[in-house]
Amino acid sequence: MDILLVASAFNSLSQRVFAELSDQGHRVDVVLASHGAEAVRAAVREARPELIIAPMLKTALPEDVWREHTCLIVHPGPPGDRGPSSLDWAIAEAASHWGATVLQAGAAMDAGDVWAAESFPVPPVGKSDLYRNEVSDAAAAAVLVAVRRYADGSFKPRPQSDPAVRVVWRDFFRQEQRRIDWENDSTETVLRKLRGADSQPGVLDVLLGREVFLHGGYPEDRLRGRPGDLLATRSGAVCRATRDGAVWIVELRPRKSSGDPAPFRRPAASVLASFPAPPGAAAGAEGGHPPRSGDRPVWLPEAAAPLELPPGRNTWTDIRYRRRGDIGFLSFSFPGGAMSTDHCHRLLAAYRYALTRPTSVLVLGGSRDFFSNGIHLNVIEASADPAGESWANLNAMDDLVEAVLRTTDRLVVAALGGNAAAGGVMLALAADQVWCRTGTVLNPHYRRMGLYGSEYWTYTLPRRVGYETAQRLTTEALPVSAATAARIGLVDRLVPAPVREFPAEVERMAAALADDPDLGRRIAAKDAARQTDEERRPLAEYRRAELARMRAIFFDPHAPYHALRSAFVRKLPNGSARPLSTAGEQVAGGVR
Repeated sequence: MDILLVASAFNSLSQRVFAELSDQGHRVDVVLASHGAEAVRAAVREARPELIIAPMLKTALPEDVWREHTCLIVHPGPPGDRGPSSLDWAIAEAASHWGATVLQAGAAMDAGDVWAAESFPVPPVGKSDLYRNEVSDAAAAAVLVAVRRYADGSFKPRPQSDPAVRVVWRDFFRQEQRRIDWENDSTETVLRKLRGADSQPGVLDVLLGREVFLHGGYPEDRLRGRPGDLLATRSGAVCRATRDGAVWIVELRPRKSSGDPAPFRRPAASVLASFPAPPGAAAGAEGGHPPRSGDRPVWLPEAAAPLELPPGRNTWTDIRYRRRGDIGFLSFSFPGGAMSTDHCHRLLAAYRYALTRPTSVLVLGGSRDFFSNGIHLNVIEASADPAGESWANLNAMDDLVEAVLRTTDRLVVAALGGNAAAGGVMLALAADQVWCRTGTVLNPHYRRMGLYGSEYWTYTLPRRVGYETAQRLTTEALPVSAATAARIGLVDRLVPAPVREFPAEVERMAAALADDPDLGRRIAAKDAARQTDEERRPLAEYRRAELARMRAIFFDPHAPYHALRSAFVRKLPNGSARPLSTAGEQVAGGVR
């Protein structure tokens, strides 16, 4: 079937629907609704689709389009739910279950006939995490059901006037409803408000006299202070006291009207570092001078946490290690999957620590949401020297990937519970085995950011999929479903588990691997293969050639990378209005 996707952004859900429909043999084109109604009309005329699907839409479809064509809208709420802030209300009202509905476009918002619907549990996670996982699973399943029903031709969609459908209109969720009362709100209330605004729009608040949006909220079990006070930093996050505890806030976004030259999300401590210290704050090592860009505020203590948290601790850390018998588990979770220079350095230190532990299997990742999306474009864009920071960040990524590639005394598994892109995919490919949850979307390319790529991709990608497929993946620059990734050799094992069950399933699989009587032989064979590959062409040669290409891009002020990065980070329109098809035409968008 010829299907046209109309999306406000080619985000994680849009990419998943595109990839899974393509897997089923449909010819899928994409047009961005953000380019305007005329672009949508032009795409409809050019593609002449049998069916139009809108997996993520912030504006209404043109009336002439939905009147002349069957248009199915994906709504992140159960049948009868209406309004633009469905997930915000689900989290605010502490719903135990929610749903995703595929309905037919019509004159009234979210009021069309229902083609399919799926329900899902609502765990205590941020809205963006929920959207990329439980919502995405339910929405993708509902879309596939709706497409089958449409193709069959005999299905009659259910009108929402059906008495069994409870219609509820929920208004736009405004900042007044998100506002945190630090004096009176409990920690649980604060966390719920922060989770409901992550990653957009954030919770508007005032810190040190400046308006900022707060992003990300996690509980803290030990630090305490006067409600609203900043208590400490840790790995780029800041801890703030509540009425009955404290919470970690991972990222801040200065308000655009503040005049801040970098009004986009980035590590909270780095944003605070650019603010004047509060009156009476103790001067740090800088002797009272403003810290250099990217540092934490020197007047706040750094509250370090051990890599191996003791039982009973309930605090935030973005990197953790634990050992179970002969297996090491090194988990990490960075907002948006982006890895800054600091993230890479700390993860490499944790990886080296893991190598000192007596294990024969080491699992990287294994938690829900993003595995990695490579270098941190927001931190780079905010830097006083974006070219220099790009170069430092990429070299830090390369150091991490090289450490994984040179590990020959144990088997390393990359366990992807969520999406990965660019250097994040290549980090996974450095492992001996890649385990991927079904529903995960991979983007094994760099082209849409105007980059050649590094992270030893010229070694690891052809090694897995062959030279021709590697060229196709990196030049077409299209999202790949987990199923296709397994079929072409990008992934070794699919894990058909709901995201909430993924960590336990990975642990079970890792235990089976560690108990394999053939494990010793496999480790020895891995060591021999690495030596053979090194003699054929040293890893240093791959790195040198890749970095030469990337350095030329980073330090060329006219290279497209700089404009593409800025547009992506600042959420500015960019790219062609033409449809994206399986032929690989260009489209703007990202998965973060």
